[in-house]
Amino acid sequence: MNTEEFGFETQAIRTNLEKTQFQEHSSPLYLSSSFIFEDAEDMRASFTEEKVRNIYSRFSNPNTTEFVDKVCAMEGAEAGYAFATGMAAIYSTFAALLESGDHIVSAGSVFGSTHALFMTYFPKWKIETSYFDINKPETIESFIKPNTKILYAETPTNPGVDVIDLELLGQIAKKHNLILIIDNCFATPYIQQPIKYGAHIVVHSATKLMDGQGRVLGGIAVGEAELIRKIYLFSRNTGPAMSPFNAWVLSKSLETLAVRVDKHCENALKVAEFLESHPNVNSVKYPFLKSHPKYEIAKKQMRLGGNIIAIEIKGGLEAGRKFLNKIKLCSLSANIGDVKTIVTHPASTTHSKLSEEDQLAVGITQGLVRVSVGLETVEDVIADLKQALS
Repeated sequence: MNTEEFGFETQAIRTNLEKTQFQEHSSPLYLSSSFIFEDAEDMRASFTEEKVRNIYSRFSNPNTTEFVDKVCAMEGAEAGYAFATGMAAIYSTFAALLESGDHIVSAGSVFGSTHALFMTYFPKWKIETSYFDINKPETIESFIKPNTKILYAETPTNPGVDVIDLELLGQIAKKHNLILIIDNCFATPYIQQPIKYGAHIVVHSATKLMDGQGRVLGGIAVGEAELIRKIYLFSRNTGPAMSPFNAWVLSKSLETLAVRVDKHCENALKVAEFLESHPNVNSVKYPFLKSHPKYEIAKKQMRLGGNIIAIEIKGGLEAGRKFLNKIKLCSLSANIGDVKTIVTHPASTTHSKLSEEDQLAVGITQGLVRVSVGLETVEDVIADLKQALS
């Protein structure tokens, strides 16, 4: 059978390590920091990469290999590398591919820690970033300079749930010979596959929907083999590798990603429709609501709408805090993509270290609330949100 023709769910379940002599049905956990060599020649050939094998778990490990292979199959990527966290994946990807004097063009709506990399840390190495308005993609090319190397975006964005046309980004990147990097965390490869539209690298925080139960941290970058090779060599020396245990947990989690995300999205649409009708909510952003400004683009490139909803509560910062304080069933947490519904007020929590000006630059208003819809009985989630908004 041609494994490349298998469906998404089959690839997630049947992409496994070779069985050991014990013929186990479930992949074993390889808690080993290093691996032994047969002799001096085996050791030499392994370190020169004449042999493809495990040497040290900072480089590779059977469990991280299985996890990476699964995500590559899901995203349609040639190669990948697994990281300790999503931010380790983002930082290492940029650090490996950029040189001093390079320039990044990025959507302005990005995660707060990514914004900190662009504005606080990369400038120390003379790497500059220009932001474009995600709602004005026609302006992107005006930001491109002779030293621009990377075009970057999240879609949907965190936390504003904005959407950008991946096909357009792919065309711009090709026209200007740029590396297109997409953070696909909110969608997962089940919902959206940016490589189909021209992305060269796709990054994820595996901590979110990939794990799905708030247990472990993880990140991954997948894409073109030549670029991943550079990321691998950088990471092999700097040490942000994913632990074998976390890789084992995440590989298991991917087996149920499709069924979990289907239900997440079903619940999220119902919650979004309820919130849109509530008098104390100014606005609701959810990709599969017809009121979303990029609804048609979302329908074109996404299988489903995801599980994240952004709402603007009437009354600003104080109203947002009161809403959180009245929550009873849902969790107050900085995570997303959990089986448990989570509500967060980014301006006072995840993005509180940014100035109000910087918050607005990445699309965060004082009344913005992010809802990560879980897998509880959806009527119970709606009832909790309803009483908290009253």
